[in-house]
Amino acid sequence: MTTPSTTHEIQHFDDLLRAARAQAEHQRLLLVFVTAELPEGASAAQREGFARGEGGALMPLMCVDKLPAEIASFDTLVRESREYQLPGQDWQLIFAAALVGTSASGPSDAQTDSALNRMVESIKGGVVDGYLAFDRSGQPVQLGRA
Repeated sequence: MTTPSTTHEIQHFDDLLRAARAQAEHQRLLLVFVTAELPEGASAAQREGFARGEGGALMPLMCVDKLPAEIASFDTLVRESREYQLPGQDWQLIFAAALVGTSASGPSDAQTDSALNRMVESIKGGVVDGYLAFDRSGQPVQLGRA
């Protein structure tokens, strides 16, 4: 899995779409929608930090793979996500990665499913360095950096 471009060139999710569409190789975008929640038994300090928007555990709510051409824009993706999210489970961030095929064909369904499952498990474990993160407005987010 790769990111189609470096984060300093990506100022909005729609920049990611443009970069992905410009690639010579066929690819699929892997998208994981997450929320943050406090772990059971969180300390008072952890609860205070969480109230300020710090800390917490990432909880994947839903995931999807799409061809770049299947996503018209970030706004379209957000509208579509509303059809699938469960009541009371609003997502806060989207993690994105690209699974690259060749110039002749894209990744197989099995490769895509495997990569998406690994991505979900990685996010559950808090390992997110290889992914781009975006907030609900499509802006890139840097996690774990002061």
